[in-house]
Amino acid sequence: MVLPLALTHYGFYLAYTKDAPWFKKRKHIEMSPTPPSSTSLRVASLSQTGPTPFSLRPDADTLAALAQQLDLSGLRKLVFEGTLSPLGDADWQLKGRLGATVVQPCVVTLEPVTTRIDVDDVLRVFVRDYQEDDSPEAEVPEDDTVEPLGVWIDPAVVMEEALALALPEYPRADEGEAAVIRVTEPGKTPMSDAEARPFAGLAALKQQLEGDDDT
Repeated sequence: MVLPLALTHYGFYLAYTKDAPWFKKRKHIEMSPTPPSSTSLRVASLSQTGPTPFSLRPDADTLAALAQQLDLSGLRKLVFEGTLSPLGDADWQLKGRLGATVVQPCVVTLEPVTTRIDVDDVLRVFVRDYQEDDSPEAEVPEDDTVEPLGVWIDPAVVMEEALALALPEYPRADEGEAAVIRVTEPGKTPMSDAEARPFAGLAALKQQLEGDDDT
């Protein structure tokens, strides 16, 4: 993680730069006859007449691994619950609710910032006849909820994606103040904020002239 300078209405402070989320590039169809993970659900075994419920509550080791993957200081109370339902003749729809408590370093003070995340409308549509244009001229599709359908659907992967999208990009503690950085030539005193304001020089000159008049 790189911490460059960023300018907001608070002033300059250290900010995160993030690579594009890994799942934005993920359009891989899992065709393996064996489950790719313990949370994967075989599409052929899902109910064709109604929703199939799922509920994920990762253990401590999984939470620690996911926190490291997402550059979090801490992750707890992660719950992902929902259903997988048939959609049309061959497609499937996942609807879920995500809840988690995350801890991130404040972008100003680096102090821990705790955020409660609740997302009630996680949605994915898995399409059997999904086609993606890989040509360089192809535009990035606006609908990120549509994915290709394979042999397996893993709600845990959707959970990770939804959590990554819901994270605060610039967590900031309430009491944090923007860091002030002043740069000047060696041996000279940096200019203060007051001196840098418009007409500060004229005000100083006026004060000097008034002082000369009193003498």
